[in-house]
Amino acid sequence: MDDKKILQIFKDAGVLMEGHFLLTSGLHSPVYWEKFKVLQYPEYTSQLCGLIAEHYKQEHIKVVAGPTLGGVILAFETARQLKVRCAFAEKDGTKRVFRRGLFIERGQRVLVVDDILTTGGSVIEVINAVRASSGNIVGIGILVDRSDQTIDLGFPLFSCLKSVTQTYSPADCPLCSKGVPLIRLGG
Repeated sequence: MDDKKILQIFKDAGVLMEGHFLLTSGLHSPVYWEKFKVLQYPEYTSQLCGLIAEHYKQEHIKVVAGPTLGGVILAFETARQLKVRCAFAEKDGTKRVFRRGLFIERGQRVLVVDDILTTGGSVIEVINAVRASSGNIVGIGILVDRSDQTIDLGFPLFSCLKSVTQTYSPADCPLCSKGVPLIRLGG
């Protein structure tokens, strides 16, 4: 599937929003990717997770791990397509942990998945949870890499779509300077 078809999936699902948004990272942006709008469509989710699964199918993955909330759906569907187990890392104070009987065994080959990559914060938290369990991360799969610079997470990174989206620190945000109301949508 090419970038044009992938972008069309996001457009058809109504994922792209324009305005003045506060991102989970704390940055501001004139564009917001509301990933839950695509995750409500099983056929789109299946197609996108299929791209990640296809990319990593030769890596002998045993577990697909993602962060709560949207990462649970992505981990489940990617794991289903790879015919392996999934796990999700939940917030516990300032870090993420595996609980509810979910675990990563020592040395187990793990694929980390997430929805939107801006700064890498939630992916790094899952990486740290896998490392705390002594798992062996073989790669990272992302729906959309919206970062404006290459983020080195220390592992091979595959994104279904690379779409650089302007972000601003709150102190340098021109939308704030213009008095455009700030909208917080995500977690």
